[in-house]
Amino acid sequence: MKNISNKAASDKLIFALDAENYKDALSWVELLSGYVGMFKVGKELFTAVGPKIIESIKKRGQKVFLDLKYHDIPNTVARAAQAAVRLNVDMFNVHASGGSQMIKEAVSAAWACADKLGQARPILLAVTVLTSLNNADLTEIGFQKNTKELVLDLAKLAQTAGASGVVASAQDIALLRANFGDKFLIVTPGIRSAGATTKDDQKRTLSAYEAVKTGADYIVVGRPIREAQEPLEACRQIVQEIAEGLAAR
Repeated sequence: MKNISNKAASDKLIFALDAENYKDALSWVELLSGYVGMFKVGKELFTAVGPKIIESIKKRGQKVFLDLKYHDIPNTVARAAQAAVRLNVDMFNVHASGGSQMIKEAVSAAWACADKLGQARPILLAVTVLTSLNNADLTEIGFQKNTKELVLDLAKLAQTAGASGVVASAQDIALLRANFGDKFLIVTPGIRSAGATTKDDQKRTLSAYEAVKTGADYIVVGRPIREAQEPLEACRQIVQEIAEGLAAR
């Protein structure tokens, strides 16, 4: 079995920084810096406090995943992509269902902006199907395809349009790996610890171990750490699961 370092395992862990205000968010950054590879700033936190939380995270030498799931006309998303690059985020995302032209223009704008600024190009991901949605939900919305069919089609669209990878359910990893190989990035949200029993709005998920073993490049974890009695211990446990998953590949 391969020997996986804690650093290699923790680099694959993205913490969902779903705090209500700047102070709470910063307290989580202070606690978990060095234990996780990246902090995810989503709609709630970004709407509440704005770009200053990203600036604060970056000042501490930590990485940022800006999770705003841009979905609009191509020109608007391209401009948003440029704004994300100017914030020096390490990863951000768009909705694949926005279409190939939207993704292409976002990629082109982001890369050109990063090159002009002389900074590293961020990872640009396309969201396939939210982990809170199952086949019944897709039928309700009006889709005629099931989750796996839609995920595969949207991932193909995203890859062709130049995206770095996709955000997808852990239950779709094997399908994506079989069709797109190892270089197309897969970021998997909604991950739960192997021993978790809590039920919430995530419908298509796996444990950290199973997700990484199956081929996830990054996993996003929020509530299992945030709501734990001992958050650092919960974090260490998930990092251990990641290490074991990497070793079992």
